[in-house]
Amino acid sequence: MNRTAFLFIIPALLLLIDVYVFQAIKTISRSASESTQRTIAIVYWGFTALALILYVVMQLLPPDSISRQTRTFLLAAIVIPYFSKFFAVLVILIDDIGRFFRWIVSLFYKPELREAVVENTNPVVPATSDTIPRSEFLMKAALVVGAVPLVGFSWGIISGAHDYRVRRVRLPLKNLPSGFNGMTIAQISDIHSGSFFNKTAVRGGVELLMKQKPDVVFFTGDLVNSHAEEVNAYIDIFDKVKAPLGVYSTLGNHDYGKYVQWPSAQAERQNVLNVVAAHKQMGWNILMDENKILDLNGDKIALIGVQNLGFGPAALRAGNLAKAYRGTEEYPVKLLLSHDPTHWDAEVRPKFPDIDVQFSGHTHGAQFGVDIGGLQWSPAQYFYKQWAGLYEDGNQRLYVNRGYGYIGYPGRVGILPEITLFELVKA
Repeated sequence: MNRTAFLFIIPALLLLIDVYVFQAIKTISRSASESTQRTIAIVYWGFTALALILYVVMQLLPPDSISRQTRTFLLAAIVIPYFSKFFAVLVILIDDIGRFFRWIVSLFYKPELREAVVENTNPVVPATSDTIPRSEFLMKAALVVGAVPLVGFSWGIISGAHDYRVRRVRLPLKNLPSGFNGMTIAQISDIHSGSFFNKTAVRGGVELLMKQKPDVVFFTGDLVNSHAEEVNAYIDIFDKVKAPLGVYSTLGNHDYGKYVQWPSAQAERQNVLNVVAAHKQMGWNILMDENKILDLNGDKIALIGVQNLGFGPAALRAGNLAKAYRGTEEYPVKLLLSHDPTHWDAEVRPKFPDIDVQFSGHTHGAQFGVDIGGLQWSPAQYFYKQWAGLYEDGNQRLYVNRGYGYIGYPGRVGILPEITLFELVKA
């Protein structure tokens, strides 16, 4: 779809949704005074005009004329209300479809009965004062249905975006050396610093992480959305992430800047180098298709880190696991940092059966869903076989972290930002 279509067709479709939803508002407010109805109409169409003008202006402005955070919030202010109105439209359609079929049926009735048939009322028994006409009931239901996602997604921005939760996971490993029994690992993933809007809350998440006192920390990619400079304002926060055995990290698909236009290939390469430099500036040991041997209480295990290796449609493949693995063969336990969970089924399980645990992120759990006790649902599960939590196959395990940050929608509903604390134990 070209730029002209975005400027005219999309606003026209949005306006059509508004016209349709306003019919429901008119229906349930028809008993109000004329001045009240006028006020409702002015407020409703005022917000509509503002949203449509804002949309057109954003399409006309150069991408970098306003900050990314501002653009994200403005888009959310447009998308969330219309997403909610869409659900209201679905309910209104139920009434309109029913009305259409009743109109067809009414053609077979006497003229004086046709209106009663179309309106689904009893022409013999008059309606009482406490009876709600069916059409009015459906209009009210439509507005309630539309209000639920509006309130939910708005609350997801206000509260859910930084409602960090610590998830504790016990990892029994058959070949774990006794020196590592009881070792704790903290994992965070998908920081997406370019999306943050509350620096105090981000700092609070890091403080919560540090309160867990992990022995080692893993970060599994997507430090930025696209540009390395996005993290500059947060380096003084994330450099507080420390652990006795160190902080180890790797790159995610967004860290390569593949989702924006660059003036040259050199500029794109330099951006990746700047992201890597940011990891080092924070004191994180970034693993670029390499490994590190962890030594604790006289025992050793291998830590492997690869660049992004995704195996979904149009996924980015930048890493080399064979290269990263080389030199770890003799160690009894191997832990892998790999951003994309699709890597597990595609390469890790079939080709590297002695890699005990893969730590991933990437999916964000779609930032929306249900995650209460044993009940889990998210749109992410229709795109990723492994999308959140722990997965096992034989002696191998995959853990998919739900992410620390967010991208696109600046919030979270149901799937909250995660700090994972693992305890390694002898199986």
